[in-house]
Amino acid sequence: METKIVEAVNKIGGGYGNWGKFLVGKFTDEWGRRRAIPGAPDLAMPLLTQVGWTQDHFLVLDLQTGEGAVFRHGGLAEADLHKHRVWVCPLFEPFLAWLYGQDVSDLQALPDHVVLPGAPFEMRGYRRPGPPEEPTPRG
Repeated sequence: METKIVEAVNKIGGGYGNWGKFLVGKFTDEWGRRRAIPGAPDLAMPLLTQVGWTQDHFLVLDLQTGEGAVFRHGGLAEADLHKHRVWVCPLFEPFLAWLYGQDVSDLQALPDHVVLPGAPFEMRGYRRPGPPEEPTPRG
């Protein structure tokens, strides 16, 4: 996996408010990985493809909370984050929205830090509510 750490801040008055630390990762050698379960049929495609990931998907991890998810580049940050119940800093969603607008073909070309001037200031992070719980099947 190729990774890049990007720090983010938001502008509050004449200074900075929140400070986000994010690891962005893209699968590399993992694309060649096949199923490893003995006796399982080899479906002639990499494991990551079997589970639905594409070259457009990447990992974003909040280094403060240790939580994150795999996202498809070019999505809508608010809707994509609604799918996950991750605990994130206040800048996670604005950072993800910013990242969707960047060329992520070369993660090392991303800046080491970014200012997100429109991001709201919050005193603490929060756990994303995610979608409603699915009822547990009874059987």
